[in-house]
Amino acid sequence: MSPVPLTDAAPRPAHPPSRVREGLPFPLGATWDGLGVNFALFSAHATRVELCLFDADGRETERIALPEYTDEVWHGYLPDARPGQVYGYRVHGPYEPDAGHRFNPNKLLLDPYAKQIVGELTWHDALFGYVLGHKDADLSFDKRDSAPYMPKSRVIDPVFTWGHDRHPRIGWDRTVIYETHVRGYTMRHPRVPPRLRGCFSGLMVQEVVDYIRSLGVTAVELMPIHAFVDDKHLLDLGLRNYWGYNSLGYFAPHPRYMATPTVAEFKEMVAHFHEAELEVLLDVVYNHTAEGNQLGPTLSLRGIDNASYYRLADDRRHYINDTGTGNTLNLSHSRVLQLVTDSLRYWATEMRVDGFRFDLATILGREPHGFDQGGGFLDACRQDPVLSQLKLIAEPWDLGPGGYQVGGFPPGWAEWNDRFRDTARAFWRGDEGSLADFATRLTGSADLFDRRGRRPFASINFVTAHDGFTLNDLVSYEHKHNEANGEDNQDGSDHNLSWNHGVEGPTENRTIDALRRQQMRNLLATLLLAQGTPMLLAGDEFARTQLGNNNAYCQDNEITWIDWQGAVQAADLTDFVRRLITLRQHYPLLRRGRFFKGLYDEEFEIRDVSWLTPEGELMDESHWHDPQRHALGMLLDGRAQPTGLRRPGAETTLLLLANAGDEPVDFVLPALPGHQSWKQLITTGKIRRDLPRSLAGGESLPLAPHALTLMRSDHRTVRPRAGMDSPEI
Repeated sequence: MSPVPLTDAAPRPAHPPSRVREGLPFPLGATWDGLGVNFALFSAHATRVELCLFDADGRETERIALPEYTDEVWHGYLPDARPGQVYGYRVHGPYEPDAGHRFNPNKLLLDPYAKQIVGELTWHDALFGYVLGHKDADLSFDKRDSAPYMPKSRVIDPVFTWGHDRHPRIGWDRTVIYETHVRGYTMRHPRVPPRLRGCFSGLMVQEVVDYIRSLGVTAVELMPIHAFVDDKHLLDLGLRNYWGYNSLGYFAPHPRYMATPTVAEFKEMVAHFHEAELEVLLDVVYNHTAEGNQLGPTLSLRGIDNASYYRLADDRRHYINDTGTGNTLNLSHSRVLQLVTDSLRYWATEMRVDGFRFDLATILGREPHGFDQGGGFLDACRQDPVLSQLKLIAEPWDLGPGGYQVGGFPPGWAEWNDRFRDTARAFWRGDEGSLADFATRLTGSADLFDRRGRRPFASINFVTAHDGFTLNDLVSYEHKHNEANGEDNQDGSDHNLSWNHGVEGPTENRTIDALRRQQMRNLLATLLLAQGTPMLLAGDEFARTQLGNNNAYCQDNEITWIDWQGAVQAADLTDFVRRLITLRQHYPLLRRGRFFKGLYDEEFEIRDVSWLTPEGELMDESHWHDPQRHALGMLLDGRAQPTGLRRPGAETTLLLLANAGDEPVDFVLPALPGHQSWKQLITTGKIRRDLPRSLAGGESLPLAPHALTLMRSDHRTVRPRAGMDSPEI
């Protein structure tokens, strides 16, 4: 079908052209070399690429055809361009949606490699490559100029003095992740100046950094900070895309998060975190872009080379939608793979971040035939000398066929473990039949991750995350309350495994409130005492609430902004979290590098892990399959090491006791040869002042309903293995 014009094409500026040279096809993007700027843009199907220059007021001053085309890269060099130059592209080529091509030079396009984006997108019909409302829909052709409504790319000077900055390089076994949001974390913080709130500068305020460090966490994971778009339908409702899972640029920080005019602000924030021995992880969205499906706007990749950048259906007018957002990036294409890996290396080297959490990561490992552990992207990361040394975390699911891949990623990757989340919630809710699965999750989910030499830390354990209830809401609401999202409470998951303990929402009933607090401590203790890598949602350490909203992606307001006054009121819970993390770091048994096997060590007459009934007996099959059982003991002995190597802490035995039932349980403490008495390290229940400070093996410890406790017992002597003469390591 022939394109249908609407109006005349955008007029060309009358200014004389700049001097332009051939330039180089590498590196892609706009690169300042101290003398001028090289511009390079990949497009395999374009017929002409024009570089558009803009003044500080957003007026287009020049339009320059890139003079060279090498290996499908259009390039040119401007000796009179400088950092700060604002630019965009207009790309010519066939407008043939049925063939997958959607070139429209009337649409200004962002450089996919832009290191900084200035201005905001203003929704207007001119942003679309077709005529909105036309009978031929996206087969029509719109000639209006989109430049007045588009953000622009800006050339940057990458020079930054890092000083003595260094990566903390914290081992996986010691890692505790703290997931937060740049804007929401500081918008209500009393020590952050108003002009810095919601920005990278706000996060680097010393009181903020000191507080995070005081918790004992080792890594701050920031929700998406790549430049993204606010969806039009949200703006029409007076809302915003708060979470940021709608990427527009993979190299540029989101303009709203910058209090200063340069990207050096992000680098300064990283330097402050590194100074505090905190790693910085970024939540990244390389599975789709903000351009949506065939009816979406033309902002960047669609107009540069739609057929290369996106996975298209057999009917090439339409997109494969494994993301549920309208489009899917085509990482099977070498140049798209390059875009993503170049972006990752940029953030790792120039911006010095320490790792990444990949949204809908199954898509990144999917080839045309399906998910593949040896897919191009996964192989590229594994062999890359930069990326392979970073912390790489997958969200191992998407909406496509075979999209659920928890435990299916290759060595070198960690994965969000939703099985841990669901099991911990179900167990403490008192669900029948959850005991055996709870034990599996406590010990690192070997059923999912014990293959190909992967370690327990490959399991990223979490009870709550940005998506879903907060910890407080998990124990306060039976149902979601998303009315503020404008979708009649139809959005968000209904599978929350939550329990309101008798009253929906806030209550003045002291008994219910006390039980909710105890359940929060149970869930936090389960998270931070289990094998694997724990991830704590920011604000859960002081019972932050979202008023029952379990899908607050569009709430850029006090629903999602952390209430620091609430932090003061719940200081006891925060101190409890600090204590748990301290215990985790102090006892290597709580963060082993090998999976438990339950094998018997004849020399020491022990197992690395033993499961006990409240009566002090070893659990058998009948116990595990008894749906009425809600209590168990987990006995860990540090002397039982599968490698035979002694490790610090081997002289200690730990006993974790959990009772998710409604009735108190008397646990018979195990009597072990060569052991001293048992001492309580921490408990989620009410502290019993009438109990002795230590108990001997064979004595009973009363454990209240809905409570957990951790005990320790030291060996009187530690016998080395026969033939071992090396020191402990």
